[in-house]
Amino acid sequence: MVMAQSLYITLQQLYRHCQIDVVAPVWSLPLLTRMPQVRQAHELAVGHKQLGLYQRLKLAQTLRMQQYDQAIVLPRSLKAALLPWFARVPQRTGYRGEWRYGLINDMRDMDKTVLSKTVQRFVALAYPRSATLPPPIPTPQLTIDVANQHRLLTTLGLNTDKPIVGIMPGAEYGPAKQWQMGYYRALADQCSKAGKQVWLLGSAKEQDISEQIAHDLPHVYNLCGKTQLHDAIDLLALTHVCVTNDSGLMHIACATGRPVVAIYGSSTPDYTPPLSDQATVVYHRLSCSPCFKRTCPLGHTQCLTGIGVDEVLQAVNKY
Repeated sequence: MVMAQSLYITLQQLYRHCQIDVVAPVWSLPLLTRMPQVRQAHELAVGHKQLGLYQRLKLAQTLRMQQYDQAIVLPRSLKAALLPWFARVPQRTGYRGEWRYGLINDMRDMDKTVLSKTVQRFVALAYPRSATLPPPIPTPQLTIDVANQHRLLTTLGLNTDKPIVGIMPGAEYGPAKQWQMGYYRALADQCSKAGKQVWLLGSAKEQDISEQIAHDLPHVYNLCGKTQLHDAIDLLALTHVCVTNDSGLMHIACATGRPVVAIYGSSTPDYTPPLSDQATVVYHRLSCSPCFKRTCPLGHTQCLTGIGVDEVLQAVNKY
C-alpha cells in the first residue's frame, strides 16, 4: 500500500514488477486507473490541510481487512503517517519528517546529494535500506483508451488529418512557472501557418488564457475545461509533440510516449525533469534560478521572458 497525498506520475515506478494499492485524493483516481501497476485505489476524502481524523479512522478499518505487509508513506507529514498506523500495517516506511516516531517504524534518512530528484526519493522507499542509491528509474507509461479517443474526436469536433501540437499553457503552482500567454499565441500562430493544428489542453482555470491564445487563429482549438483528466491522457497520446510548462500535464504527456518540449522558469529540471527519452528541456539557468517561487521575487521573470518563440519552435520542429 502506498500513501500518496501529493501524487506524482512516477508513483507507478515504486514497484515495476508487482501491483500495489494506493491511497490518494479523489482527483487522482482517474490517473491511477491508467497505471498497470496499480491494483486498487482507495479514496482519502480529506482536504489538503485538514486532519480528517474520522475519515482516516474509517478508511483504516477497510485497509485493515486487506492485511497489508508494508505501507510506503510518501509525504513527510505526521498526519500522512496516521492511516497505516490505524490500519495496523506491520512495516510502515517513510522519511524522517514531522514528529512521527512510532507511526513510521521503518524510518529512512534522505540524502539529498544522492537523491537529487523527487522521483528518486519516492522510488528509493521501495528498496531495502542496503540498496545502492540512487535507484534506477524506468520510463513511466500510462494505458490509452482507444475507444475514448474516438469518442472525444467526435464530440469535440477534432480530427487527426494535420500534425497535432499539444500546448498546455497552465501551471497550478503560479505565474513564475508559466511561459507568457503572448509567446504561446505566437507559437500557436507559427504552427498553424506551417500546416499544423494546435490543441490547447488544461483545466477550466486555463480556459480564459487559452481563449486568448486561440482567438481568430485557424486550426487552433481551446479544449481547456472541456475534458476530464482521463480524456486529456487519451488526447495527448494523439499529438505529435507537446509544449508545456513544468506541470502535472508535462509528466502525463511524457507517460503517453509523446515527444515533449518542457519550458522551465522558477523550477529546475534537475529536480523534477520530464521522464522521457523524447524530451527537450528549454531552461536558461539564470543566476537567480531556480528560486521555486510562485511569483518572481525580482519582478521581471526573465527566466521565462528570455525564452523566445523561435527557440521553442525550433525544438518543436525537431520532432
